[in-house]
Amino acid sequence: MAKLVLIRHGQSEWNLSNQFTGWVDVNLSDEGVKQAQNAGKLIKEAGIEFDYAFTSVLTRAIKTLHYALEYSDQLWIPETKTWRLNERHYGALQGQNKAEAAEKFGEDQVHIWRRSYDVLPPLLSADDEGSAAKDRRYANLDPHIVPGGENLKVTLERVMPFWEDEIAPKLLDGKNVIIAAHGNSLRALSKYLENISDEDIINLEMKTGQPVVYDFDDKLNVTNKAKLGE
Repeated sequence: MAKLVLIRHGQSEWNLSNQFTGWVDVNLSDEGVKQAQNAGKLIKEAGIEFDYAFTSVLTRAIKTLHYALEYSDQLWIPETKTWRLNERHYGALQGQNKAEAAEKFGEDQVHIWRRSYDVLPPLLSADDEGSAAKDRRYANLDPHIVPGGENLKVTLERVMPFWEDEIAPKLLDGKNVIIAAHGNSLRALSKYLENISDEDIINLEMKTGQPVVYDFDDKLNVTNKAKLGE
């Protein structure tokens, strides 16, 4: 039956500098490029062929998808970009160094902001110079739905309409799909696919650049999960 491959983007420049990134559009680091290319090599070695590709509207995920497809000889497949697969919006934390934030707010509080299911970070106002409301890639969205900050619960709520309308129908039709996105948008989707509890999702990590392969039955129940390269 159908396969779904999830790839968290390769290491970004702000992953390297330990900053909260969220919807800020940063590039891949040199190591991130290598990770994305290696993801493509692993996919090719596994013999996985895709029919459709999906990614966010953020550069680090788009480039990861392109490297993975190039190095698996599948750069030609149809591709869709959507804001619904963006990283979780980290609100006013975006741009801050994580270690410095832990000193300022306390390690426990920062851990809760980063990993909990339903606790929001400090919000970013719509008139802040860093607000996504000022970014042209979101100009066609209702301004009221451009977030000032998200938790994993809200992230899942915005991912699910795209899953239900665009991705699930293709899998049900027996098509293989690749999604290159972000740690938290993919954690949210994994929570749904694997029926992970609100409490246990805090323990789920997504490695940068590692393809995660799901197999499904004809009802889209997960029958197998594998991490390439392990």
